[in-house]
Amino acid sequence: MYAVIQTGGKQYRVSEGDFVFVEKLEAAENETVNFDQVILLADDNNNVTVGNPTVAGAVVTAKVIKTAKGKKVTVFTYKPKKNEKRKMGHRQFYTKVQIESIKA
Repeated sequence: MYAVIQTGGKQYRVSEGDFVFVEKLEAAENETVNFDQVILLADDNNNVTVGNPTVAGAVVTAKVIKTAKGKKVTVFTYKPKKNEKRKMGHRQFYTKVQIESIKA
């Protein structure tokens, strides 16, 4: 069984036991979170349910493992012939969750 959930403006295909890196959630470590925006739901017999916009009554439960910062992304901008340069770095926060159950 798997599901497609939406969180943080992105969509993720998840199954029970998966570890997923999502945008930062306001939840502490070892806390349980519910994702109620389930876009698609498929069972073991390949019966697929597609939501419009979400599947009614479907909930994906996950446990927060940790919240941390990702790798640094370097941004470099310049304007040619003007001797204008700027170098910046950015580290995005993420939350690592483990999918515990998918309920239809």
